[in-house]
Amino acid sequence: MTGSESWLTVKGAGEPPERQCVATELRLPFPYFWRLVPAALALGKMLIVVTKLGHCFHRSRRYGQYTMNQDTTTKITEKPPFDRSSSQDSLDELSMEDYWIELEIIKRSHENRQDNQEVVVVKEPDEGELEEEWLKEAGLSNLFGDSAEDPQESMVFLSTLTRTQAAAVQKRVETVSQTLRKKNKQYHIPDVRDIFTQQRESKEKAPDGTESQSVRTNENKYQGKDDQASTPLGDKELMLPVLEDTPASETDINLEVSFAEQAVNQKEEKTQKSESNDASLPDFRLPKDKTGTTKVGDLAPQDMKKVCHLALIELTALYDVLGVELKQQKAAKIKTKDSGLFGVPLATLLEQDQRKVPGTRIPLIFQKLISQIEEGGLETEGLLRIPGAAIRIKNLCQELEAKFYEGTFNWESVKQHDAASLLKLFIRELPQPLLSVEYLRAFQAVQNLPTKKQQLQALNLLVILLPDANRDTLKALLEFLQRVIDNKEKNKMTVMNVAMVMAPNLFMCHALGLKSNEQREFGMAAGTANIMHLLIKYQKLLWTIPKFIVNQVRKQNTESHKKDRKAMKKLLKKMAYDREKYEKQDKSTNDADVPQGVIRVQAPRLSKVSMAIQLTEELKASDVLARFLSQESGVAQTLKKGEVFLYEIGGNIGERRLDDDTYMKDLYQLNPNAEWVIKSKPL
Repeated sequence: MTGSESWLTVKGAGEPPERQCVATELRLPFPYFWRLVPAALALGKMLIVVTKLGHCFHRSRRYGQYTMNQDTTTKITEKPPFDRSSSQDSLDELSMEDYWIELEIIKRSHENRQDNQEVVVVKEPDEGELEEEWLKEAGLSNLFGDSAEDPQESMVFLSTLTRTQAAAVQKRVETVSQTLRKKNKQYHIPDVRDIFTQQRESKEKAPDGTESQSVRTNENKYQGKDDQASTPLGDKELMLPVLEDTPASETDINLEVSFAEQAVNQKEEKTQKSESNDASLPDFRLPKDKTGTTKVGDLAPQDMKKVCHLALIELTALYDVLGVELKQQKAAKIKTKDSGLFGVPLATLLEQDQRKVPGTRIPLIFQKLISQIEEGGLETEGLLRIPGAAIRIKNLCQELEAKFYEGTFNWESVKQHDAASLLKLFIRELPQPLLSVEYLRAFQAVQNLPTKKQQLQALNLLVILLPDANRDTLKALLEFLQRVIDNKEKNKMTVMNVAMVMAPNLFMCHALGLKSNEQREFGMAAGTANIMHLLIKYQKLLWTIPKFIVNQVRKQNTESHKKDRKAMKKLLKKMAYDREKYEKQDKSTNDADVPQGVIRVQAPRLSKVSMAIQLTEELKASDVLARFLSQESGVAQTLKKGEVFLYEIGGNIGERRLDDDTYMKDLYQLNPNAEWVIKSKPL
């Protein structure tokens, strides 16, 4: 047996034909050649001169056969240098072969099912159209167009922005204004300077003797505490936090200060440090917040909408500060399947699923495939990496489409690797990617941010921005992947192995026209695998809504309530009501029978429907729940922790579910006009 034959035997041992991957026409990416050139890779170049190899193997894509050329000397041309950001440095380049093999499997699968695949056309925006769409997504469409004459709602919104957020808005408004002037649009086009001037003057010239307040939209947030923007909240003021002189731990994620403002501060102080090439990631953590951590799903829809507007502005500001281009895309409207399982839009799939299982938030087929994989045991070696047979997968797809909803599909016929392949196929064949058309490029651009902490911050904002169906499905996927990784000692699938296999399925989406040459694939491979790694490792942090954004929502609500109260007072005056009588009644309803330092908690569905609770320094939301549940009897006694929650309702927030570790006195001081209600989580 020759050396070359032994090489083939070793590399192909124990693997099905689909996995026996060697070079194709000696074109890069070439995973096994990487073992020969670690030094070249470290320099970010791929100049490989292969001499005296004896034999070179070429794979026939069509038949999967191998041929040999004797005594070949081949020069592989130099690859153009690519940006080796810190995200790429964090990967072991010699372990990328799983990525390329998975990509090859995806391409073959696509060729087999190409006739049935709907193609999403990505619309390239015209000049100014991108910024106009951005302003609409940010909730600022009434700064231009027919509604520009009455921008009061936007004025309230703008009054809560940080310096960097305001700069991001200003940049987009200027671009849209210039574009509209070029197009000679007839409606009013405001000057961006007028917008922020109106906003400042409306705050400084507050009528009815109310306290005037300067709004810092273009001022440096880090000039000192006395120069901060503040908004009255009941008897207290909500102060926007500043970075203290004492540096926080390198692994602490500061959610109290705008991420973009932190980036500015780091640049000004030149504290940005180069990161090591270590493949391990820091154990980032969220410091405890006495007013409670807010997760996606904790807020009422009207407040969550404001959170998404602010998250988009904050993400854009962060990318602007760090010099990374953020371009949203928009999918042109096309005809998609309105029924079935594979290639059906998530929203459509959930609509048909909810007719069978009301309230479901994750596609039933997605849940079942995960369940099927787990039933086979998560200790199976090569789980997610080893594919099922292509012909069998194709037949299973057709059978599932016909029998899944009828309940007649025979799941016993589905092997574990088949179920894993079907799960990945489901993700790939979504008409629009799981990470959404609008933000897929933004996810990919995360690899260009300089530090892992900033990459994590950007991913946090991007997760918030995803549509509900995409976000919920992504969460279910990441939780499943973590369970696979928890069994890595037996299944040999570390977090990096899983990231390598899953990254092409989420990022290299053929339906978006991202077919590319090898240079693009090579440049994106390590970066997207790193992003996948971050998504898996930090998933428990990514569904947290930053406190500074929640505080901005509180400020918006407070300013809106002030305007509403002024309008109500004017209305009452016109109707000849006694203004003093109204104010007296209004005050009495807020403070009725509740002494200072005591809150009244309502529990309309429990046997104890109301209870006065004395606030102490150590009283937590979990303590309040425990007091109510301890007095339950009968059927209600079976209520378990996690079935009912304490909610903060009204005041400067619409509705917010409290986590168990919320300190009630601290939250009361932040929102003294809130009501406190125990109820179950809405579907």
